[in-house]
This record gives sequence, structure tokens and C-alpha cells, in this order.
Amino acid sequence: MTNSHLISFAEKYGSPLYVYDADIIESQFNKMTKAFAHVHQLKLNYAVKANTNLAILKVLKNLNTGADAVSIQEVKLCLKAGFSPNDIHYTPSGISFDEMEEAVTLGIKITLDNLSILEKFGNKYPNIPVCVRINPHVMAGGNHKISVGHIDSKFGISIYQIENIKEVIAKTGTIINGIHMHTGSDIYNIDAFIQSTEILLGVVEQFDTIEYVDFGSGFKVPYKDGDIETNIEKMGKRIGKRFNEFCKEYGRDLTLIFEPGKYLVSGSGSLLVKVNVVKATPNSVFVGVDSGLNHLIRPMMYDAYHHITNISNTNESEQKVYTIVGYICENDTFGHNRKLNIVSEGDLLKIHNAGAYSFSMASNYNSRYRPAEVMTYKGNNYLIRNRETFDDLLNNQIDVDI
Repeated sequence: MTNSHLISFAEKYGSPLYVYDADIIESQFNKMTKAFAHVHQLKLNYAVKANTNLAILKVLKNLNTGADAVSIQEVKLCLKAGFSPNDIHYTPSGISFDEMEEAVTLGIKITLDNLSILEKFGNKYPNIPVCVRINPHVMAGGNHKISVGHIDSKFGISIYQIENIKEVIAKTGTIINGIHMHTGSDIYNIDAFIQSTEILLGVVEQFDTIEYVDFGSGFKVPYKDGDIETNIEKMGKRIGKRFNEFCKEYGRDLTLIFEPGKYLVSGSGSLLVKVNVVKATPNSVFVGVDSGLNHLIRPMMYDAYHHITNISNTNESEQKVYTIVGYICENDTFGHNRKLNIVSEGDLLKIHNAGAYSFSMASNYNSRYRPAEVMTYKGNNYLIRNRETFDDLLNNQIDVDI
């Protein structure tokens, strides 16, 4: 998508503005399916939490992905987008049993990551097969906040508690039809992922009712030129070969599932922001924009890097170093000491890789509105979410007489 296209969208719909190129989503999907093409039975379940917009969900549903949902609201969004209940996998953590019962009524596939809930579920629904999430106790991911398979993580049933799972099965008659893990995000170390894979396959060997194995996801995408990323082709060859061999050992073909979220949608998205002020201080030159951590919290929450470019000024012959900051009354810095083409008030900046965990983690902090969303796909442009208004802030509030 060219800078002129992005500028025209900002002129039409205002800023800040999320813009998604769904052709990139389709390309990422095709790249991943090609990498694992030699796996006999493969299913990609999109991690819905990355971007929950209905239009994005419809694009992925039409590509024949399944869906990985972590809340009952995400489940309902997937159903609204047209996903079959059988293609929705529900993998929550620490939810109430009432929400679990609602998931049962919707007919979706359920993953449990807690021994007590596994027993409670088995006592009430002994005839409904479930998947169990295993914690392999492997440290993987870009940093501690997004590493979820280590020994201190709240997620999953410990690899050391397999015998406890068997005891619950013997007591309730529950059928375990899937084994699941997710070790973290921004994983580029293939060996660490393979290590987790071997651990998980070792768990599968201990049950004779397994139909699918879910390896989660967390593949790293590049955030700037020359950045490290997961070698998906190499991973596909290594894991695919090992999985096919394991299926022969197990005695039947199992379905291999991955749950890509960021990998599919991150690079498709841009957050367009307008420069409100260029503020020079004795130590820095700050570029203040019309957005903040309420629209993109990843740099502040995860120390995540997002590339930033000035799309109003494409003259690269003269550049300066700026620190790009938001308008929230907190430390909401998008980027420290970034070299950009000369920035002036009114310029439009593009924050890259805003397709994942951007709008889905957005808020009304400081009573700011959440932006509109636009999607382009196969030559067509779509407004897929309206910009919020003051009435939206008042919605559900009750103005009482005091």
C-alpha cells in the first residue's frame, strides 16, 4: 500500500487511523501453509485476540482457518463472522465455570488448563471430549512478559502432573482428544520450539484417544529492515518431518494445529498519526502526535519496537533524530531517538506492525476515543469500524441525580 493511499485514507477518515492490508494477511497464511504442506493433516487456528474485527475474521474464515478464542466474547464474534462451532477452539485461562458451560451450549471445542476444572467438567460432561493444555516448563519468547510455558507460568497443567490427569480420566471417564501447548511469543529459536515439541509428543504417547496436537504459535515477525524473524520454512520442514514420523509411531494420522495470530496480521496493519507539535528541549526533539498508549500499548507494556516513518515527507536527503511521544498523561513513548525525514507539524506518521494487539488492546484512557479502522482487500477499500464519539463514552453510564 503506497503512502499516497494511506494519506488519502487519513484525509477521508481522520486520524489517528488503523489501516489493514488484508492481502498481506492472505500472503502470510499461504506462506505458513506452504511451509507445512507435507504434513498430512494441518489446521491453522487464527489467534483471535490479535485482532478481533469482524472483517478481519471473515477474511481468515474464507481462507479456511479455524479460530482460537480465549473468551466467550471472542467465541461469539467468531460465530458472528461465520465460523462453524466445530472450527472454534476455546482455550481460556482462569475463567468461571459458568463461562465454560456457556461454551458447551455453543458446541465449540474446549481446551482445559486446570486439574480441578478438568475434574469438574468431566463429572458434569463425561461424554464431551476435551483438549488439555500442558505447561512444558520451557522458557521461550521475546521477553518474560510474553513467555508463557515456563515453570512459573500460570498457564497449563504441569508436565509433572500427567499422572494426575490420568487419575481424573479414570475417575470421570473423560476422553482427552487433544494435547495443547503455547510457550510464548516472538519465538525465533527453532531449537527451543523443537524441544517443546518433543516434550508434547511425549505426553501424547501416554494417551490413546488423541485426535489432534496443538503446538500453539508465537512465531516472530520482523519489525524493521534486517530484523530477526522465525524461519518458518526451516521450522516447517523440521517439525513436519518429525510429526509425520510420530503419527506412524502412534498408529494413525493426527491433525497438527498451530495458532498464528501476530504472524498473520501484524505486518498488515499501520497506525496513522498526525503530528501535533515538534518540541525541542536541550536534550531531545519530541514529536507529539494525536495518539498514545490508549491506541498502541505494546511499546510501553512490552518494550516492543515499532518502526515509524514520516509519510508526508519522503525526502530522505535530510533527516533528524526525534523521540515520538503520545498525548496521554503518562510516559507513552512510541519510539526513542528515531531517525526520520524532517518532521513538521501536521505531518502524517506511519507506525508499522499495528495489525496485531493494537486496536484489540486499545482503551478509552484519558477519555480519548478509539480510532476508526479501514481495510483494503483485493483492490477494494472498506471502512470496518467507525471512529468513536462522545456518545460512545457515555454509553452504558447512568447519569444519576446526586
